[in-house]
Formats: sequence, C-alpha cells, structure tokens
Amino acid sequence: MSALLGFSCLFVGLVIVNAVYSYQSKHIDPAFGSTFLFQLKMLPLFLPANLLIGYGVRWVQQSFGQLTTALVSAKIVELLVCLLMGYMFMQEMPTWKTWVGLLIIIGGFILMKWK
Repeated sequence: MSALLGFSCLFVGLVIVNAVYSYQSKHIDPAFGSTFLFQLKMLPLFLPANLLIGYGVRWVQQSFGQLTTALVSAKIVELLVCLLMGYMFMQEMPTWKTWVGLLIIIGGFILMKWK
C-alpha cells in the first residue's frame, strides 16, 4: 500500500513541478523580469510539490527497503511525466527511439534489482 501511495505522491508532485516549467517555456517571455515574476507567482505550488515528492520517495523507500531503488524508480516516473508534459504542452509525440530508450532504462533497473 505504501508503494502505491508513494508512487502516487511522486507522480502528482512531479506533474506540478514539470507543468510549471513546461508552461513557462511555452507561454512566458524568456526575459528575466517576466520569468522572475512568473516564478514568484508559482512559489506556493512548489511547497506542496516538494512535500509530495519527498514523502513519495520516503514511502517508496520504506516499501522496497532501499533508497537507491526508490530514487531510480522516481527517475523513471519523472521520465514518464516528462513525456506527458512534452505531449501536453508541445504536442511532441514520443518516437520508437524514445520508447526503446525508456525500456533500456527500465531494463537496467530490473537488472539492478535482480539477485
């Protein structure tokens, strides 16, 4: 149960953070002033996102028993969220090379956990 809760927290926290940066890259002028004002307005979103990510890593670590496993699996979730944000904000469709690369990373994760 804690693994499911952990991955859910990780997913939501990473979606918040990546959505802010994706929106910024698409809709905010890259000049320092407008970027600074946008980031200032988004600060209240980063506290809950960081808490969700932190607790997500903690709960995944508790369920798997290793911090390395929790952090590597969090990176896999982050890569999936990045693919989602690329599609949502930039209409970038992942190619077969993207999926092969992701499968290689997941294969490395499985190899790392193989006893």
